[in-house]
Amino acid sequence: MAGRRDALLTREKGQSAVGSRIVGAVVLGVLIGCVFAFFSPNGFFTSAPTPPHIRNPNSKMVSSACESPEQVNALKVDILSAKEKNSELKKEVKSLMERLRLAEQGKGHAQEQFVVLGENHKAGPFGTVKALRTNPPVIPDESVNPRLAKILGEVAIYKELVVALANSNVKEMLQLWFTNIKRVGIPNYLVVALDDSIEEFCKSNDVPVYRRDPDQGVDAVGESGGNHAVSGLKFRILREFLQLGYSVLLSDVDIVYLQNPFDYLYRDSDVESMSDGHNNMTAYGYNDVFDEPSMGWARYAHTMRIWVYNSGFFYIRPTIPSIELLDRVAKRLSDPKSWDQAVFNEELFFPSHPDYDGVHAAKRTMDMYLFMNSKVLFKTVRKDAKLKKLKPVIVHVNYHPDKFARMKAIVEFYANGKQDALDHFKDGSD
Repeated sequence: MAGRRDALLTREKGQSAVGSRIVGAVVLGVLIGCVFAFFSPNGFFTSAPTPPHIRNPNSKMVSSACESPEQVNALKVDILSAKEKNSELKKEVKSLMERLRLAEQGKGHAQEQFVVLGENHKAGPFGTVKALRTNPPVIPDESVNPRLAKILGEVAIYKELVVALANSNVKEMLQLWFTNIKRVGIPNYLVVALDDSIEEFCKSNDVPVYRRDPDQGVDAVGESGGNHAVSGLKFRILREFLQLGYSVLLSDVDIVYLQNPFDYLYRDSDVESMSDGHNNMTAYGYNDVFDEPSMGWARYAHTMRIWVYNSGFFYIRPTIPSIELLDRVAKRLSDPKSWDQAVFNEELFFPSHPDYDGVHAAKRTMDMYLFMNSKVLFKTVRKDAKLKKLKPVIVHVNYHPDKFARMKAIVEFYANGKQDALDHFKDGSD
């Protein structure tokens, strides 16, 4: 055992000595390499640098002297052309930068919507939970209609305005319409003229007007169509306003303005509309019980009902659901048998069900006493001493065919203080 141990010790010492010699050699090699690197940084085998090419300083002068006046003029033309191209490129870069900014803005909206829809939210205490609005405005696209974009930029305030469509068939009512708008002091309004006569009429009365570019499908209806036909056009025409990023308070011309409607809007929904209802139940909704005696114990079926929104006066924001709504309504109104108000409400209210996807648009019903239809006025308000003291924002003469006479009486009653101006009219139509 002792001999074996001595042998192992001797072996380990030998290996240690060999390792020390190897380490010493490596260290010596490194030192020598450092010395060579210091004294010869380019290496021992690097060839001598080639002297740079010496350019003749007179070559340019000689070349210039040989150029003819024609060549000089040609160079000047080339330089001028290059400057023009450079200017055009700068404009393109500016345009692209603006598009990039809008794209980033859209990305921001998309991210916000993703946060709202994708992030899990913890519900708060009972009674404190409120739903989130998730329909941001669309990114404006002025390329859709640059001429209209310029007009809207001059007329609109805070990207919103009143818009009315008119042709020569409603010239009297149109004059009364914009006269009251001016009297109230509403600056942001625009008439979409459907014929040359109305365009000239508006210009002569200092009324902001827009005449669309020729469109055979629109012009044929606009120039000779009646109220319902013209009413159907607005859904096609409004689309451009929304694409340009503007909120529109769409108005028929059989409306009397008594206050500025923009002071009374909530702006929390895609569509905010006046109602055809005449009391709280019909305007804001109610539980209507359907009775079927043959069902015995289950004879009573509860239904939810609301009277329709008026398609002649509504505020619509520039959102994707709003534009989808306009597209759907306009497409269905290509059938001449369709009525715009019925189609407008069906698309807005019908829920998704098998084989049908509804429009996911948020909606709000306007206060029926502020945004008043003529049934409310002539059937209820004028007969109630307290309600008569209330001043509406607008009155829409939608329930009565003698529109112009009633419009003038409404102005006399509310604007001029003539207390008996409404008395001689019947509640309903003749």
